[in-house]
Amino acid sequence: MIVSFAEAIPDTELRQYLADIEKAMCDTGAVEDFAVRRHIRMPGEDAIPALVATAILQFGVADEAALARLFAAPGAHEVIQKWQARYPYRVAWANHEPLR
Repeated sequence: MIVSFAEAIPDTELRQYLADIEKAMCDTGAVEDFAVRRHIRMPGEDAIPALVATAILQFGVADEAALARLFAAPGAHEVIQKWQARYPYRVAWANHEPLR
């Protein structure tokens, strides 16, 4: 999951957003492992006509059935609405086999 906030978000708010998303997804019982990293900004990125990340979140699941449970996470909709109202953001999602 690649998250890109439209404007700068204070560090404390970003940490809370990431914690809220992690909890909503992990509460499904489908997440086997979770990792999050902040994007490392580079000069000139703002000129690139593409989605530039604020943070990358990785949810590890056992199989496609578990992945489907993530998309139906009961608390995710509320988390998304809450944070979209405060700090608009976009998300890119990539489902894939383990990279290693």
